[in-house]
Order: sequence, then structure tokens, then C-alpha cells
Amino acid sequence: MTVQNNEDGDERALFFAESTPQQPAITPAPVAQTSKSASKANPNSGHRDRLRQRFANAGERALADYELLEMLLFRSLPRIDTKPIAKALIARFGSFGEVLGADPALLMEVKGVKEATALDLKIVAAAARTMIKTTVQNREVLSSWNAVLDYCTAAMAFENKEQFRILFLDKKNVLIADEVQQTGTVDHTPVYPREVLKRALELSATAIILVHNHPSGDPTPSRADITMTKQIIEAIKPLGITVHDHIIIGKSGHASMRGMQLI
Repeated sequence: MTVQNNEDGDERALFFAESTPQQPAITPAPVAQTSKSASKANPNSGHRDRLRQRFANAGERALADYELLEMLLFRSLPRIDTKPIAKALIARFGSFGEVLGADPALLMEVKGVKEATALDLKIVAAAARTMIKTTVQNREVLSSWNAVLDYCTAAMAFENKEQFRILFLDKKNVLIADEVQQTGTVDHTPVYPREVLKRALELSATAIILVHNHPSGDPTPSRADITMTKQIIEAIKPLGITVHDHIIIGKSGHASMRGMQLI
């Protein structure tokens, strides 16, 4: 191998120059964002932090309904002031619960609410129903009556159409299935006793609880509600299936036909 000399005749300088690896360029570390610059990035961050702190310290009791709704909207609208949107939603639909129960198309009629935001609100509503439903699953329903009422209220009170729901129970009165049989209009749901009987037999249910909602808000049973309930009782009684109750759910409360001695 032939080694060439540099201008000074020092071959070592050439050797070490070629052998020394190039040092990578040093990228400056990112400068931490100051609270002032963070505020410019999101002018609502201070207000949001205060709401979060109040919630962390005292829970939802420390917040008005619109403030809790504000916090739900934070995830969907990270750079927008959600207070006016939350207030507009409650003004439009009447309450926190009615906002979560509203149809997505109606939610999107409120300025600032897009499809993703409406979907997020429906996900929260579904999560709340699922959480409450776990309190009645795999339990003797009649001994967990308040939990049943809470679940039915969460599931149906704020629907804008009538739903006819059936809770199917086994011989120990443990919930087998919870199904919406029919969905109707704002003041009527068609119910067919033979369909109720058929489904009870398919599930081997020995008892059922009928539930439907009144979107008007008043849970008082109508004459048609009473007649329909008695027809179902007569249809399934010969097969040893019991109707424990027919509960009507409204925004202002609930009514039990059994409790009112109507059945």
C-alpha cells in the first residue's frame, strides 16, 4: 500500500483526518412552552384548567350542568370556547340528560356541533347506560328494583320516540335479556302480544317486566297502555309466564302499573 504525504510531509495528519468520524449535527433541544405561549396556542386553556381542578377537587357537584357538558366537549373541540355551545345545547334540549338523549341530527342543528361532536355525546350516553346496566345484570331483579328503575330511566327517559322494552327473567327473576321490541312515534308504539309471547318462549323466560317511555315527559298510563298490558297478561298467562309490572318512564319520573293497582 502506498501512503501519500501531505504538503508538510507528515503522513500521520492525513491518516488521522481520514479516520476521525464525522460528528452528527446537534439539534437544539426544544424550548419548553411557557404558560404565556401556551395561552396564545389555546386561549381557553386557563378556563379549562380551572374547571378540571374544580372537578378534581369536588366532583360534578362543584359544576353546573352546562359546565360538565363543557368538559365533555373539550375532547371534540380542543381549541374552541365550548361554554356558549354547552349553554346553547341545554337551552335547546332542556337539560343535560336531554342533550345526551337527543338525536344526532338535532344536535348538529346547534351552532358549533359537527358530526364528530354529536357522536362523542352519544358515546358518553351509551357508556352511562352500560355502566348502570351492570347493576342489574346477573342479579335478582325484584330485589334490585331501584337499580332497574335507574337503568330504564337512563335508557329511555330522554328518547324522542316511544320505545317498548321487555326485561326477560328466569325462574329466579334474574335478567336473561333486555330488548327493545318496538320503536314508534312521539306518542304511540305498536305492540303485538303474540310477538311478546313468542320471544318469551324463545328465551325460556318465566317472567317479564314491560317498560315503555312517554316522550311528552308525563309517565301517567293512558287507557291504551292499560288495555295493551292486560292483553299481554291474558296472552301469556296460560303458559305460566308472569308479568311482574309495566313501568312507564317519563322525564319527570316513572309510573308503575302494579304500584297503581292497574294490573
